[in-house]
Amino acid sequence: MKSKLTFLFLTVLLIGCNNKNSLSFEPLSVQTEACENCTSVQIDIPKATGKTKLSATINSALEGEIIALLNFDEESNAKNLEEAKDAFLNDHEVLSNKFLEESIPWEASVEGSISFENDELITIKLASYIFTGGAHGYGTNRFLNFDKLKGIELYQENLFNNLKDFTLFAESQFRQQENIPANHSINSTGFMFENELFYLPSNIGYNENGLLLFYEPYEIASFADGPITLTIPYKEANPFLKYPKKP
Repeated sequence: MKSKLTFLFLTVLLIGCNNKNSLSFEPLSVQTEACENCTSVQIDIPKATGKTKLSATINSALEGEIIALLNFDEESNAKNLEEAKDAFLNDHEVLSNKFLEESIPWEASVEGSISFENDELITIKLASYIFTGGAHGYGTNRFLNFDKLKGIELYQENLFNNLKDFTLFAESQFRQQENIPANHSINSTGFMFENELFYLPSNIGYNENGLLLFYEPYEIASFADGPITLTIPYKEANPFLKYPKKP
């Protein structure tokens, strides 16, 4: 009897371990009603299901990122996506009432997708476009990385065994891609790194092709140059990664 109970316990334990990093999603959409020449908000993201720490972490991080994207006046107290949408509409209305002759509809769109997933890690990409007047809107990608086993969000310093070593390696790859001689300034071909020193972008994420370094417009170049990206294949990136991609 004891051996049967032991076997049953081990079986349940193994199933629990196997399910610990299981994750499923359902679509979540928040949008304004269709209206010609009206300010519009369209949000389409994956929502993690289940009452787990990982699901709560993912949903909270995505929500926080989108709230920040829609925060025009930096004083919004929005606590969820619906409130963020309403705050965006209200900000437009307030500004339009001040400048009636210059009033034009605003636009905000955010689309989330799973960029990469394995047993240990998941990366979610948020592709966004925000227009609040002016000559052009602003489009960018944000990458959010999560440890599936610990149920936590991963920040830049959490991704690498040694951040300094990876930065040096990434600079060599960046110089090679952009044809910047090793004995020349990192800005010698027109980039705008502060203090003429290479640094990693704020946005780093996993995808199927490798580790993606995503420099947003204005981060190291002019807006006209658009985003600057560098993809480092996993064969080369793995030695630096705390979460290497397994073959």
